[in-house]
Amino acid sequence: MSQVVGEVRGESGRGWGRGYVVVAVVLLLVAVAAGVWVGWGGRGAESDSRPGDGAVAGSASPPVVAGPVPPQVDPELVLGRSDAPVTMVVFSDYQCPYCARFALEQQPVLVERYVETGQVRLVWRDYPYLGEESVRAAVAARAAGRQGRYWDYHEALYESSEVWRAAGASRESLVEVAATIGLDTDQFAVDLADPVLREAVEEDFAFALGLGVPGTPAFLIDGEAFFGAQPVERFAERLDEALGKRG
Repeated sequence: MSQVVGEVRGESGRGWGRGYVVVAVVLLLVAVAAGVWVGWGGRGAESDSRPGDGAVAGSASPPVVAGPVPPQVDPELVLGRSDAPVTMVVFSDYQCPYCARFALEQQPVLVERYVETGQVRLVWRDYPYLGEESVRAAVAARAAGRQGRYWDYHEALYESSEVWRAAGASRESLVEVAATIGLDTDQFAVDLADPVLREAVEEDFAFALGLGVPGTPAFLIDGEAFFGAQPVERFAERLDEALGKRG
């Protein structure tokens, strides 16, 4: 169960574009990050974004309204121990260049420093707001997850984005990515066509839209919003702060 606390007003459709105005959007994500205040505020260092029509700042005692229920997270899309004191949720799109920067540059450092040491649990949420090709890529990553290779395929998608994007994220191009990391391509092709995986991607997408996530990459660090492919040091500051609060 989750609830949203505060008054939220913004674009929730699927009209893709750049630029947005989001002011003091305050969320309480019980199921995502154990009852921590969240604010989707100003822009991070670099990001892709979608348009919004503004927001209304919450009052000191805002009303409580029903919020979106987070879909169940597939184990393949999680890194780290289930009892890690801090959870970091990542909302991302496989066509977003700043998401690629995070995935290939910042994430490996953070995983080594915080996830592998048991301090942070990283949870991926698909936010394929850049179109059908993004949806297909997200489905493909989940198909790779059925062979225990979600994160390898995830990385390969970002590394080869120009190739599969040029092909319109066709079935053939996504299978070729699977071949580069040594997957059983026949099984991968079967899983790629499984509607269950597309439904899971669409559920994540609807959840992110319901939260009013303004663009990608976007993060919840112990339930608090953080935005953009910022330097590792900025992530470290926020993670260390969250860990300090956990004692």
